[in-house]
Amino acid sequence: MALLASLLALFGCDAQRIAKLEEGVATEADVRKQFGDPVDVVTAKDGSRTLEYPRQPEGWTNYFITIGPDGKMSALRQVLSAPYFARIQPGMDKAELPRILGRPAKVQRYALKREEVWDWRYQEGRINKVFSVTVDDGGKVVAAASTDDPRDTTGGGPSSK
Repeated sequence: MALLASLLALFGCDAQRIAKLEEGVATEADVRKQFGDPVDVVTAKDGSRTLEYPRQPEGWTNYFITIGPDGKMSALRQVLSAPYFARIQPGMDKAELPRILGRPAKVQRYALKREEVWDWRYQEGRINKVFSVTVDDGGKVVAAASTDDPRDTTGGGPSSK
């Protein structure tokens, strides 16, 4: 129950943080004041910088906040959603996965099958889900699918209590 309360507080805090940031006005310093240090920063050829703020493994969101070449926030995206999942296609390199979806909640290796499965937790409405991507030994995506979060169906998750 304490975990659930802390998760709800975290997401309430995210909404408050986001409300304080205005596109075209907020600077990187403003973003860092609200969200702290990102886990990763990717600089594009045009000089824009994308700051990654994952809420995995227990959260349901991953935020990418882009700072344009002018130093102002140009986008704040929650990337664990259908339009981003649709970009994951068989044959793509696994190195592209975190650039599209951010840090996964879990990566599990299956040695006998010679593959690994990357999982991201997200919510679809009020339903907790998992988006899973299967990667072969060559580092290529072979499949992707969404399922209900097994922790909710097996009684092991925070929302099952």
